[in-house]
Amino acid sequence: MPLMQLVIVLVVVGAILWVINSYIPMQATLKKILNVVVVIAVVVWLLSVFGVIGNISAIRIG
Repeated sequence: MPLMQLVIVLVVVGAILWVINSYIPMQATLKKILNVVVVIAVVVWLLSVFGVIGNISAIRIG
């Protein structure tokens, strides 16, 4: 994945998260949970992109 595409994806995800946090009314605890889930998903995706972990689709739960 080219570096520019990676940066664009990160900016878009950050902008969407900012819009949700700023303009959608919800409880503070739900916002914190949403933020944590998005950050964990982005970190796992980045680790997969850089090859630190294998293919995400190969990970099985259960």
